[in-house]
Amino acid sequence: MELNYFLVLSAFLFCVGVYGVLARRNGVLVLMSVELMLNAVNINLIAFSAFNADIGGQIFALFVITIAAAEVGVGLAIVLLIYRNLRSPDLDKIDQLKG
Repeated sequence: MELNYFLVLSAFLFCVGVYGVLARRNGVLVLMSVELMLNAVNINLIAFSAFNADIGGQIFALFVITIAAAEVGVGLAIVLLIYRNLRSPDLDKIDQLKG
């Protein structure tokens, strides 16, 4: 397969993730959109790694997967605390941090 197919798929997934982060108000959906963007990066890393016959991209992809797992853990804890305090996962209702 050609590299262009993977790059187009990755760009599409990344754009959908950016749209999800910018358009969604629900904290869980924003986290899912961030995960979509990280997976788009992983596709790019692995595609370039396979295209160049270098294992470095695959190692970076494993690193990104690890960071994404940690990000989900912390992010879901934050969303859970927001839901517990406000009874809604809506991110627009968070104005308590404003001075």
